[in-house]
Amino acid sequence: MTDAPAIDESRIGETPLLALELPGVPCEVYAKPEWYNLPDQPYGGGSVKSRIAKSMLDAADVGPDARVVEPSSGNTGTALARLGVARGRDVEIVMPAEAPAQKRAAVRDAGGTVTEAPNYEAMLDLADRRVESSDAYMPDQYANPANPRAHEETTGPEIRAQTDGRVTHFVAGAGSGGTVTGVARALGDRGDVTVVAYEPAEPSHGIDGLKYVRGPRFHDPDVYARDELDDVLAVPTADAYYEARRLRERYADADPAIHDSGQHDRETVERHLRVDGEFLVGPSSGGALTAVRRLAERGRLAPDDVVVVPLPDRGDRYADLPLWPAP
Repeated sequence: MTDAPAIDESRIGETPLLALELPGVPCEVYAKPEWYNLPDQPYGGGSVKSRIAKSMLDAADVGPDARVVEPSSGNTGTALARLGVARGRDVEIVMPAEAPAQKRAAVRDAGGTVTEAPNYEAMLDLADRRVESSDAYMPDQYANPANPRAHEETTGPEIRAQTDGRVTHFVAGAGSGGTVTGVARALGDRGDVTVVAYEPAEPSHGIDGLKYVRGPRFHDPDVYARDELDDVLAVPTADAYYEARRLRERYADADPAIHDSGQHDRETVERHLRVDGEFLVGPSSGGALTAVRRLAERGRLAPDDVVVVPLPDRGDRYADLPLWPAP
């Protein structure tokens, strides 16, 4: 087993809420920056996947010596490595070759090992073989009910509390589908909350962490309950990148308004809000904002609506993607 410094898992959840200004969108829009899960960790802090990593490890019915093996393009692998190694487990993450170098580095920095596969489909097959050939446990974010349950029990209730029950729309990307499914279940007892997922529009796309599941060769992950959502939109990579850049430009000289800092005081929120003076978000955050604009353009948002989107991680994790240079 691997020794590693302890991690304060109480710092997972209760992420802040930021009030965003989106020209052309007629209502209030709030964002939950999920890098405030374990914000002091390197490589952009934590991510939305910190929530499910904790949930899946808590639910694991395996012995204390079982090695953790998980296929991941980055954020889930990083979160499992941080938490798993801190709990005394050996963690191996199988990643596709196109995963950002910063995410491979984050897994190794946490004490995990990285096994590289040539592509996404090969990643899944290789991870299965690694589990079959050893005494290992695969959390399997794509099929583990502890994934959406984490968001049903934490993210959704946080959103309701932080908006004083005023939330009318939740919009998020579908990777494993756990975030949008879990939040939909948490808010499902109110018929006036609309939950919208978005997926990449192209089979080969650059919205890291999300999966294209629209073609005949693809299928929804087991935890993705599409039939429990109100709508699913398709977002092109170029539009997601554009919105991420536009958010950076909009807040070049001022920070977004901190609506509710949750468990973090204002000083902590401000300290982790920017990277080298810039407000950077990842491509999936830009995709969520694109989806909000689509709803506004189609007349589906009213002035008294309150929209919440997650910002799954910080943009400094994507230094080797064509996200930040001008198009």
